Amino acid sequence: MTEMKKINVVGTSATGKSTFSRALAARLGLHYIELDNLFWLDDWQECPDEIFFAKIEAEMQKAADGYVIDGNYTRTIPVKWSEIDTVIWLDLPFPVNLYRSIKRAVQRAWHKQDLWSNSNNRESLQRMFGRDSVVRWMIATHRKNRQKYVQMMNAPEYSNIRWIHLKSQKEMDQFLQQLP
Repeated sequence: MTEMKKINVVGTSATGKSTFSRALAARLGLHYIELDNLFWLDDWQECPDEIFFAKIEAEMQKAADGYVIDGNYTRTIPVKWSEIDTVIWLDLPFPVNLYRSIKRAVQRAWHKQDLWSNSNNRESLQRMFGRDSVVRWMIATHRKNRQKYVQMMNAPEYSNIRWIHLKSQKEMDQFLQQLP
């Protein structure tokens, strides 16, 4: 396997990007960068793009040996893919994503846990069923994300990037297990 040093793990909400990315970074001894942690401010306020992009660049610069970026944010591609060598697309079937979205939202609301280390954002049952629901977001974006990543995999401007397309939890587990 070609050495991976600068990796972006992408996929629809609730595919397991964060869990997979943390495990991948630990396994490869690389710096872990969680885009949601950089983007979300307290009380669900969004970070302005210029500040968000600067945070991403700063995290990438910290990582002389390489990094694993966890997250999508298509508008960040010019920043995060400027040096990337690998994109790992976690592409689970819709029913699996739906189940995981609901399960995760309920667990987070029940336990009232902060979602990211730098903000006080928490899931709530009200939020879970509201306009800004992560479950609703996953339902609305699952098919669009799949179409977008298929196009990107085949786009000439990204032909320098190695694409790894994992379509099940079994494939994700096997991929991590076969790493050195």
